[in-house]
Amino acid sequence: MKKAEIGDLIEFREGLKGIVEKVNENSVIVDLTYMNNYRDLELEEKTVVNHKNYKIVEA
Repeated sequence: MKKAEIGDLIEFREGLKGIVEKVNENSVIVDLTYMNNYRDLELEEKTVVNHKNYKIVEA
């Protein structure tokens, strides 16, 4: 499995999308403000996603 890199757009948890801001050994930190409706979903601006739990949408 290819790991995401900084700036990649990833999708995780049934349709949530975000831009990778930092790559850690086992996870990435994702900026969710990419999604137009992130405020409606009452999400934090950033979240941590394990490498096993996302797919790269756009590199």
